[in-house]
Amino acid sequence: MNSAYKRTKAFIVSIVLFFGTLFIIGCFVLGIKNLCCVFQRYETPINRVDTKDKKIAITFDVAWGSENIEEILDILDRHNAKATFFLVGSWIDDNEELVKEIHNRGHEIGNHSNTHTSFPDISNEDKIEEITSTSKKVENLTGEKVNLFRPPFGKVDKDTVNTCKFLGYYTIKWDVDSGDWKNIGPVHIIDRISKNTSPGSIILFHANVRDVGTYLDDFLTYLENKNYSMVTISNLIYQKNYKVNTSGEQSIQKRD
Repeated sequence: MNSAYKRTKAFIVSIVLFFGTLFIIGCFVLGIKNLCCVFQRYETPINRVDTKDKKIAITFDVAWGSENIEEILDILDRHNAKATFFLVGSWIDDNEELVKEIHNRGHEIGNHSNTHTSFPDISNEDKIEEITSTSKKVENLTGEKVNLFRPPFGKVDKDTVNTCKFLGYYTIKWDVDSGDWKNIGPVHIIDRISKNTSPGSIILFHANVRDVGTYLDDFLTYLENKNYSMVTISNLIYQKNYKVNTSGEQSIQKRD
C-alpha cells in the first residue's frame, strides 16, 4: 500500500509539474508576444523616405499670416514644383479663398491641427477633435479628403501617432529644417538646406516669414540644377507595405 501510494503521489506530482510548466511557458510566450505588439503599435513619424530617385518634398507650415502665400505659389509655378501645405484650422477660417487657391494650383494640403496646440499636452479626445475639425474644413473647401498630419512644433508622442494611425493619417515631420522661422537670413537658409538635402528629404519651410521669396526661388533653382524633382508628400512616401525606423526613415517592408 505504501509503495503504491508513493507511486501514485509521484505520478500526480509529475503531472502537475508538467502542466504547470506548460502554463508558465505559455504565459511567457503570450506575454512577450503582447509586449511586442505594444511596441509595434508605436510607429515613428515619417521624417524622410529611403529612395534612390532624386525627388524631395517641400512643405510649408501655415499657422498665421497670409501675405506671402501668393508669392510662394507663383515661385512654385515658375519652377513647376509641387508642395504640401500643412494648414491650421483657425488659419483656414480666415483664409478660405487662399485654401482654394493652393488646391487649385495643384498643391497638396495637410492637417496642422485646429489651434496649433502641443499634442502631447492634450487628451486623446482633444487630439481627435483638433484633427477631424481641421480636415472637415479643408474637405468642405476643396472636396479633397486629408490624410497627412504634421504635429504643431514637431512635438509628438505615442498617443499622437497611434491616434493618427487609427484615424487613417500619416504623421509627417521632416529631416531638413530650413531654419526660416529663426530669421537667419537667405544666405544661411540656402546654405543650410542645400547641405542637408538628399533624395527622399522632407524640407520644412514656413509661409509667413521674411525673405521667403528670395531663398525659395534660389533653392528651387539649385534643386533643378541638381536634377531633383519637387513633389508632394503623397508622391514621395510609400503608402503601404512600409516600415519606419527609429530615425524616422520610411522604407519598403521587405517580405521574408
